[in-house]
Parts: sequence; structure tokens; C-alpha cells
Amino acid sequence: MTERVEKALELHLRKYNCAQAVACAFAESVGADEQMVFKMLEGFGGGMGNMQGTCGALTGAVAVAGLMNSDGNLDDPKTKGSTYRLTARMVSLFQERVGHLTCGVIKGQIGDGPVLMPCRQCVRIGAEIAEEVLFPAE
Repeated sequence: MTERVEKALELHLRKYNCAQAVACAFAESVGADEQMVFKMLEGFGGGMGNMQGTCGALTGAVAVAGLMNSDGNLDDPKTKGSTYRLTARMVSLFQERVGHLTCGVIKGQIGDGPVLMPCRQCVRIGAEIAEEVLFPAE
């Protein structure tokens, strides 16, 4: 397990939501201020506003992709396509490893299905996917 994956799990234990735990674990690596990332991702926990939508661990990983890959050019961004490709790869891997993208389904709170996995495991998988897709050479 890499340091960033371990940090994501540690942050989750410290009551960061799933999105915050994953994104904040990578903040330093992508040159972002951890407190700003924490604030920005606060509403993404519990499947966005605790509404059981897209898993926060995945949205945290996607936020890291934007922070890392975007050229930040407000007038003429040229990196949107490449960031979308990174995001699509992460979404596909998350779907494959977790079995669903929706927090409520993963936690067994939507539909009649079983709990697919606990939040902590989703945080680990989200951080591992960010590591694998965004930092493949490390």
C-alpha cells in the first residue's frame, strides 16, 4: 500500500468524508492546498450531500485528476479531453472493482441488494485507482 493510500485511510478515520479523504491524500502531490481541497470536497460525501449518489471516494479521485491534469487556462482550456479520458478510466476501474458507482447501492441502502462494501474499502479502492491512473510510474 502506498503512502497516499495509507493517508486516505487515515484521513477517513479522522472523520474526513470519503471524497475529502481521497482528494486530500493527494493534495500535496498535485500542488494543491489541503485545506482548500478539504473545503471544496465537503459537500461530496455520502454520494453528494448525503443523497446516496455517486460514491465520494470516486468523486475525490476525479477531483485529483482535474487538479493534476488541468492546464488551468480559464480563457482557452486545452486539457478537458485528456482529463475526461483519465476520469473515464477511473470510473471504469471503480465500477469493475466495487460493482457499482452509486453510494446508496454500494452501502445497500437503495434497492434490495446487499451491502457491496463498506466506505473504508471504497476509500482504499478510490485512492488505489487515483494512484494507478495518475501516478503509474511511481
